[in-house]
Amino acid sequence: MDELILELKNEIIKALNLEGITPGDISDDGELFGDGLGLDSIDALELIVLLEKTYGIKLKDPAQGKEIFKSVRTMAEYVQANRTK
Repeated sequence: MDELILELKNEIIKALNLEGITPGDISDDGELFGDGLGLDSIDALELIVLLEKTYGIKLKDPAQGKEIFKSVRTMAEYVQANRTK
């Protein structure tokens, strides 16, 4: 799981062009939106695309994203359980 969390952090940084941010700057359990990393709704769309392209995961219900993208750890757990790539 730790490898997947690090991989996701790197993918998030790359997909969202987070300049000046390293994987170490992103907490495993910290919020990605709001007070956490400060992502917004446009970033959420980018994360959905990231899951689809990188892991073959297609979200059937966009409302799921709120729980899936709560933290890097929740993303990793979802990817681990649902990946097709």
